[in-house]
Amino acid sequence: MTELSAIHQNLVDTVPAGAGARIEDETVAYEHDGQALEGYAVHDAAITDRKPAVIVIHDWSGLREYPKARAQMIARLGYFAFAADVYGAGVTFDNDEQSSAEAGKYYADLPLLRARVQAAYDLVARDPRVDPDRIVVIGYCFGGSAALEFARSGAPLAGTVSFHGGLVTHDPADVAAITGPLLILTGAADPVVPDEAVVAFADELRTREDLDWQITLYSGAPHAFTLPGIPLYHEKADKRSWREFVNFLDEVF
Repeated sequence: MTELSAIHQNLVDTVPAGAGARIEDETVAYEHDGQALEGYAVHDAAITDRKPAVIVIHDWSGLREYPKARAQMIARLGYFAFAADVYGAGVTFDNDEQSSAEAGKYYADLPLLRARVQAAYDLVARDPRVDPDRIVVIGYCFGGSAALEFARSGAPLAGTVSFHGGLVTHDPADVAAITGPLLILTGAADPVVPDEAVVAFADELRTREDLDWQITLYSGAPHAFTLPGIPLYHEKADKRSWREFVNFLDEVF
């Protein structure tokens, strides 16, 4: 298994592996339109049947350790987890200015953002260890926005989850093609996603009466509230949002 820093290993260990579990991981090279990408797959090899899959989209700093830790947690639940790479193999950032600039390229080109997630989806759907009819896409911060944007593409998803992601609205509304339920987990003290952004996003979702969606606000939780080791970390909101996510997977899978 990929070794994690103590803070992320402690996070993983909050999810006990099942009896007899054999958690295995691997780095996966793939590509999109000539751009080399490098994802991270992890699953319980003791489960030999095809598994439901969860694709994890990283925050604006790139595919670093945190999304891999979340993927390991998901694998311990018995699912196939794939931490996708949006930026390109080895492209990660250590400061907010660089991260913001890179993320901005994709916010300015939403078709490219959708296509990068599609590349990960296609890879996972073809994997013989995966049940292609049961795939959920989730993301954190930038990744939450990417997951929601991908859902708009009409991909046949079992569900989509955003953890403290930016809520990008479309005018005119663009929710007709969404195929599965949405779970949006956001901080009630998030200056990046203020109340008016939440309301505007909900209003767009309301334009389709049959769409299944839920928005949960966590009191006192700022942006990036699930990321341990930073001042914005909010333990209660992190634990509550994880439980809500697990319940969502139980329902859609």
